[in-house]
Amino acid sequence: MTAETTAELPLDQVRTLLAVVDEGTFDAAATVLHVTPSAVSQRVKALEQRTGRVLLLRTKPVRPTESGAVLVRLARQLARLERDAYAELGLSGAGEATRVSVAVNADSLATWFLGALTGVPRAPGLCFELRREDEDHTAALLREGAVMAAVTSSPDPVPGCSVRALGRMRYLPVAAPEFAARHLDGPLREVLGRAPVVAFDRRDDFQDGFVRRLRRGRGGASGVRHYVPTSEGFVEAVAAGLGWGMVPEAQADPLLRAGRLVPLAPGRSVDVPLYWQQWKLDSPALAVVAEAVATAAAGALRQ
Repeated sequence: MTAETTAELPLDQVRTLLAVVDEGTFDAAATVLHVTPSAVSQRVKALEQRTGRVLLLRTKPVRPTESGAVLVRLARQLARLERDAYAELGLSGAGEATRVSVAVNADSLATWFLGALTGVPRAPGLCFELRREDEDHTAALLREGAVMAAVTSSPDPVPGCSVRALGRMRYLPVAAPEFAARHLDGPLREVLGRAPVVAFDRRDDFQDGFVRRLRRGRGGASGVRHYVPTSEGFVEAVAAGLGWGMVPEAQADPLLRAGRLVPLAPGRSVDVPLYWQQWKLDSPALAVVAEAVATAAAGALRQ
């Protein structure tokens, strides 16, 4: 989208589109904007006519199309810049907090990421909104404009975003000692795929990928599968003997030392590269968060 095209987009129509997406319906957006539902509908239709594209799927709740997501992201960025400008001018008397929204994967959230936020200077009125999502999918929230920044496994920048490498999170294949003795007696590449396994959710194929590596591309984990959708719960489920799993090194090490876990393939681990992507905005709040995240990652992740 060129600067000339952006200038031709009426801001009231762009903001109305954002309100409809955030509120989920035209009626709810009308209440927030203090206009009639008819006015909301007319603004959205006018914006669609101006861009020549369908911007919303009229579902319940409504959802932006791919083109609509571009304008939603634009609207959020404009709102962010507007709030920063008011703050610099000393006109933010309404007391609205400066909110930085970030998508972050569960394992980072459970290990190093919250420590990063404690390194952010205690500016008055600064608050965080964290969205937990798998590192393979956090970039989608950034692309939709739902967040300002994301910890992601993708080095390819989302349009309108910058990217920087954070480091690698190492995962170890581990199990409880009793589980290993009961289910993993034999060559690991033969028995691991048939053993009960713990997965984060139905999209999690990390354990399957490790089995495929052992078997040089053949098959995956075919045993009983337990789904535990929290990082801390996942580790506890493995330590309790429900199944084996790929556990972040930072969470596995103390349990290995305590004898609650045993390594299944000493010397074999999987490193997942992580990146920080954020909007290309001259936002002081976003800048200080980015620096704090990079500093924490340098100390917590493998470089």
